[in-house]
Amino acid sequence: MKNWLVALIIFATYILLQMTSILLAPEMIYYFTGKGLAESDAVSNGFAWTLFITQGIASIVIGIILWNNKKFIPVFKGKAAGFGSVVLWGVLGFFLAMAGQILGAAIESMFGVTAGSENTELLSGIAKAAPILIFPMVIFAPFLEEVVFRRILFGGLYTKTNFLIAAIFSGVVFSLVHGEPQHLLMYLMPGLAFAFIYYRTKRLLTPIIAHFLMNSFVTVVQFNADKLQHLQDMQQSIILFLQ
Repeated sequence: MKNWLVALIIFATYILLQMTSILLAPEMIYYFTGKGLAESDAVSNGFAWTLFITQGIASIVIGIILWNNKKFIPVFKGKAAGFGSVVLWGVLGFFLAMAGQILGAAIESMFGVTAGSENTELLSGIAKAAPILIFPMVIFAPFLEEVVFRRILFGGLYTKTNFLIAAIFSGVVFSLVHGEPQHLLMYLMPGLAFAFIYYRTKRLLTPIIAHFLMNSFVTVVQFNADKLQHLQDMQQSIILFLQ
């Protein structure tokens, strides 16, 4: 199958199942809970299960497409990094992405943008009520987003332009898809980091690992936000007492 056709099928599958999750949400909420949409627990469980099913299906379908079209995956010329290097660069990519996100948030704050992602807080809040949402957040999303935004958008543009143009364009689209345009830089910076480690190792698995680690870290932090705040308050109390 031609590479452009593989890319089109993958992209169409991703968009179709993203739209399906939106369209099916009310029905899924009612099916799994038997409750009305106004009840928060019903909304949380229905939304979580909808994302789990639709993104799970998307991951399986796209995984099968990639498995049957292995020639589509390579983008860069030269020898790809070995598995050990991929893991190391994946871990490094996680730290680069986190540092980039912090830098992006700091720059945004200089222009009056409120720190923190409402989207992340909302999903984390739903995940606390419906833990099944952890799978789409931590496992399915990194795989799907790296295939679409790094392999298809970044990889496709790189072959026609250069690294900088491809990385910025794919990073901007990656940012806008998250639905928080005010946080353009906060999402763009990790996107650039993922593109860099993908380019550096020539393996798509590398940004998938970094993205997985980043989403896992954010999820753990959000789940323990109250405990972390309590520890911070205790630390401040001890400092004041010692003074």
